Amino acid sequence: MRIPSPLGGRSRPGHRYLGGAPLLIAHRGGSLLAPENTLHAFRRALHWWRADLLEIDVQPTRDGECVVIHDPTVDRTTDGTGRVADHTLAELRALDAGYRFTPDGGRTFPYRGRGVVLSTLREVLEALPDARVNVEIKDGRAQAAVQRAIDATGSTHRVLIAAGDRRNRSAFRDYAGPTSAGAQELYAFLAHHLSRTTRFYRPPVDAFQMPEKAGGRQVLSPRWIREAHARNVAIHIWTVDDEADMRRLLSWGVDGVISDRPDRLARVLHEATGRPLPPGPPADEVEPWLERLLRS
Repeated sequence: MRIPSPLGGRSRPGHRYLGGAPLLIAHRGGSLLAPENTLHAFRRALHWWRADLLEIDVQPTRDGECVVIHDPTVDRTTDGTGRVADHTLAELRALDAGYRFTPDGGRTFPYRGRGVVLSTLREVLEALPDARVNVEIKDGRAQAAVQRAIDATGSTHRVLIAAGDRRNRSAFRDYAGPTSAGAQELYAFLAHHLSRTTRFYRPPVDAFQMPEKAGGRQVLSPRWIREAHARNVAIHIWTVDDEADMRRLLSWGVDGVISDRPDRLARVLHEATGRPLPPGPPADEVEPWLERLLRS
């Protein structure tokens, strides 16, 4: 159903991308269970934990590509140093993207030297042709490469475009696929929420992907969710790894939970909604560190 907007803006039916709520959204593929933002993590999230959406980040390379990585530098997650945008794609491919992953606070690094590499967005979309992917553009210079990857793989229907700063998605104003709010749209909705005038505001996005609190202030509430739903906007809450918090937020009516622990979220969704339990990892792939982690 289309909701008329007294303030104009594009009229949007709910995107199929957002269907099946409440959604299990694997943050960077489940960054506490595998090297974040890698195909290795994405495949595990989809196959082991039956993630509905993958939340990923992209940064531009020096030679006009975009790679899937969160930070503007490679230092935190790889064995390299320096800014992503100062490296060519070939240079970035040579890095060990599993080098820094540790499940136990730095005692062990089980993915070092095991061939985990950075991927381009196009490679991810081609490797996972049925996956719904939430792409956060961290640097506006990546926009052209993001659009090329989506067009080349025919993925508009399954890629949501996100950016904390809407300038980083300015090239997607007429994007036919789903989009989520930046800080500017969230602040605008907050102002209307506080003044109880959300009926006069039409958010130009399909989803609010947001934290429960901002600046130490509680933002999300059941009323916020109801008002967003009345404007045809879904609520995806990040980043939630505690099971009690997951249960509470689901009881409020959020449409998706973004988590670094998709294993925990899968259990909670099973309890809360009757959703089938995922298969989990095959017995021959459960290393001791992973077994300990999954028990935590």
